[in-house]
Amino acid sequence: MAAGIRDKVAILGMGCSKFGERWDSGPEDLMVEAYLEAMQDAGIEPTQLDAAWFSTHIDEVGTGKGGTPMSLALRLPNIAVTRVENFCAGGSEAFRGAVYAVASGAADIAIALGVEKLKDTGYGGLPTGQAGTLLPQVSPNGSAPGNFAQLASAYRAKHGVSRDDLKRAIAHVSVKSHANGAKNPKAHLQKAVTEEQVLNAPMIAEPLGLFDCCGVSDGAAAAIVTTPEIARSLGKRNLTTVKALQLAVSNGMESQYNGWDGSYFHTARIAASKAYREAGIERPREQISMMEVHDCFSVTELVTMEDLHISAEGQGWKDVMNGFYDADGQIPCQIDGGLKCFGHPIGASGLRMLYEMYLQLQGRAGERQLSNPVFGMTHNLGGSPSTNVCSVAIVGQEGA
Repeated sequence: MAAGIRDKVAILGMGCSKFGERWDSGPEDLMVEAYLEAMQDAGIEPTQLDAAWFSTHIDEVGTGKGGTPMSLALRLPNIAVTRVENFCAGGSEAFRGAVYAVASGAADIAIALGVEKLKDTGYGGLPTGQAGTLLPQVSPNGSAPGNFAQLASAYRAKHGVSRDDLKRAIAHVSVKSHANGAKNPKAHLQKAVTEEQVLNAPMIAEPLGLFDCCGVSDGAAAAIVTTPEIARSLGKRNLTTVKALQLAVSNGMESQYNGWDGSYFHTARIAASKAYREAGIERPREQISMMEVHDCFSVTELVTMEDLHISAEGQGWKDVMNGFYDADGQIPCQIDGGLKCFGHPIGASGLRMLYEMYLQLQGRAGERQLSNPVFGMTHNLGGSPSTNVCSVAIVGQEGA
């Protein structure tokens, strides 16, 4: 019977590039930026790395196929490098590979790295899911904003939320995230916004306005993992360990049958439930200290609060308005600014989320630092509401 990986793997070090319009840097530069920070944090030499997992989504911008781009850019010592991709959850998938390698005993020390250079592709996020000038523009079934706007409409209809109440709740999500991102020097967008600005911004897809959609940016993030025993032998104390790591993938239920009403993420509910069991968490609303969720659109964050079993079904919008997820609330969400302020370099986002949880648990988040966090959770979604993959990771203080 599988027992899970709780406390079998520790994060030895992490790194994250500055996210933004990095016209001055290629993907190799961004990889090096995140890698050097992670290696310095881990306090190891390249020869101590046993294996690597590499996440990137659009490979027409110099990164190419396979694992060689990461190995070449970082001059890795001829170790195995596995390239992974799982829609927007690729960064989490790379982390999963590295963690499982260590937990199984196949590697003593492994690295996961994700990178994306979206700005160079000409991809503007609208109106299709195709990369801008590098790939032919084909007519899709729907745009990303349109798909997630339908999520908002379904949620409002199911739970009887008025149009104005839901718009204000979505706006509060955006305002909260921008306030947090303003304190983060690595975020793409570092400017607070008001509710009035959000509500009066140009409409993209009703009810999602300009400030309710995450931006397009470049970035990279990396994590180095090992066993707690090896981490302690290297002089590490106050370890951050992996409590749970779960992935759920759509099987057609949402898009091919009539049992799904479009108001929630089925995979997120499954992955979250499995992650809590693996981590030994029975009361997530009381036990989770902080979260980073996949806020590609602000309504996604709101709905996800319920799918993660933090807010009661149909009550997430009220918790948002009551400040439950604000920086000074009970469970701060997107304390680093989230995708809303970092943008979404596809291959890097999952690892960027973990980077903030790691900094917080290590007490190194600067003016964003929360008081005594114990468990941090990340939720990384890939695809659309109707067909997606969902990764949920829980990290925390060793022994918690």
